[in-house]
Amino acid sequence: MTDITRGIEVIKQNVKIAPTTPGVYRMISESGEVLYVGKAKNIKKRIINYTKFDKLPVRLQRMVALTHKMEFVIAQNEAEALLIENELIKRYAPKFNILLKDDKSFPYLAIDEHEDFPALRKYRGKKNTGVNYFGPFANTGAVNMVADMLQRVFLLRSCTNTVFKNRTRPCLLHQIKRCSAPCANKITKEDYAKLIRNVIAFLNGKNQNLKENLAEQMRQASENLDFEKALVLRNKIQALSTVSSGGNVLWGKLQSVDVIAIYKQEGLSCVEVFFYRNGKNYGNVSYFPKQTEEASASEILEAFIGEFYGMHTPPKEIYVSNSLEHTSFLESALDVKILTFEKGEKAKLIDIARLNAKEALERKMSERTSIRQNLIQMAEVFGLERIPQRIEVYDNSHHQGSYAVGAMIVATPSGFDKKSYRVFNIKYTENTNDDFAMMKEVLKRRFEHLSNENRPDVVLIDGGRGQVNAAREVFEALGLDVSLLVGVEKGEGRKVGLEELVFADGREKIALGKDSAALMLVAQIRAEPHRFA
Repeated sequence: MTDITRGIEVIKQNVKIAPTTPGVYRMISESGEVLYVGKAKNIKKRIINYTKFDKLPVRLQRMVALTHKMEFVIAQNEAEALLIENELIKRYAPKFNILLKDDKSFPYLAIDEHEDFPALRKYRGKKNTGVNYFGPFANTGAVNMVADMLQRVFLLRSCTNTVFKNRTRPCLLHQIKRCSAPCANKITKEDYAKLIRNVIAFLNGKNQNLKENLAEQMRQASENLDFEKALVLRNKIQALSTVSSGGNVLWGKLQSVDVIAIYKQEGLSCVEVFFYRNGKNYGNVSYFPKQTEEASASEILEAFIGEFYGMHTPPKEIYVSNSLEHTSFLESALDVKILTFEKGEKAKLIDIARLNAKEALERKMSERTSIRQNLIQMAEVFGLERIPQRIEVYDNSHHQGSYAVGAMIVATPSGFDKKSYRVFNIKYTENTNDDFAMMKEVLKRRFEHLSNENRPDVVLIDGGRGQVNAAREVFEALGLDVSLLVGVEKGEGRKVGLEELVFADGREKIALGKDSAALMLVAQIRAEPHRFA
């Protein structure tokens, strides 16, 4: 019996016992590896499709051939099935699933009306009941701009609750007309509540009446020859117009919409997400899902939407660049409408997202090409047989002898792998001015638990011969190959751009010139542990 025949037979046997309810299924190999995690409104109907081998894409044909058994998890509804699927994908990272590497949390603006004098705050994290949230914003720059403008216009406090409760005199912000100073009773609770209602109305897109009211107040102030007040009101109108300028005829009526488009090239994919709330564009973010080489654009989008909104709050509507096969399941699970458009104003929004996805992917591919060229030269300089797949860089840091830490960062051909970064609080080195001893402690704690999965090709030490010798002692004591160990120190005159490599295997120092591609890469990754520490 061939692997394909055996895999199909395994699935057919499981079809007989599969539930007809919403839930999640797992394809498992003979060794126990989870190959694939999928969700379905009706598990039995979904897995029958895998028995139609000739109609499956090559990627799923290979998965079926490797399938040795299946497991099922019954869910109460589509929403629960989506949550279970996301949890299992995170746990097992199956090699036939499209994986979204998403460690982003988006910023919001928040107003807690339970407070007597609420502040307008920037917020990330889990949402609390009873608090008004506005967003998401694609980045901190966008949310900072809106928060700054609104505090100028509405004079809301920005201090912490602790500072607010203990303050009796107005601060500098009140003097420069950036705060109404509720801490010093310069405004009543009722009048401050009106300001809060105006802010909420504005963030909900009801800003036209607000600007008209301010314009009328400015006119009356001018008629009363109160030109200072009129100037303040004019500046407020201009500030509100600046915040509102993110809207135009294309998205003016979009209250809660995300626009998602995909672009594929040479086996790589980029998914672009635009956030539109209350007629405003709150920015866009690019994602590069993994394991998408053989998947169709629709399949990638469907997987992306399921994983992305398992971690982030969905809007009321999602506009997508490609039709999806299981739209009804996602709509039920997320309580959204998923739509696509071939023409009209909304199709233009999708085209904009697709163009941004294309440009982001081309930049990514260009960066990868550049990094690869630098790695090729690094391999030549270091005498490696292949380009390094994992480079670990170490540096120590302390503040006047206290708070000593060692930092480890990881660089790969795809860039910095920030999930693998580590900080070692120095525990056993009494003299934190002894850089050599600190380096020994850090490396011993890291490499005494070395595995094949996290074995580096190159270890870079920020320092010269002394640091390298200290590191070599640790490697030799642990029985590890020290030929991968390289120190990086400033060259003649300690000038930037005159780096010298110090090899642990006894080779002569190598000076890297300013035009060296290897130097560019070494300088970049050498600076990262400083920043991280």
